[in-house]
Amino acid sequence: MKNIFRDVCKFWRDEQGATAVEYGVMVALIAVVVIAVVAEIGVPLNDFFVRLKDCLTTPSGCV
Repeated sequence: MKNIFRDVCKFWRDEQGATAVEYGVMVALIAVVVIAVVAEIGVPLNDFFVRLKDCLTTPSGCV
């Protein structure tokens, strides 16, 4: 019975698995930030490249 109790206590104090969970949470948060930034910058950046393409194809219309 002492061996079982000792093994349970050892398992309870073991924090090695927690680091994997922490890394997973960090990766998920980084992914959310990257998606938010790309979504926010995507439309204006696309508009810029469309205007650039239009200026290169018809330079008389650019200011």
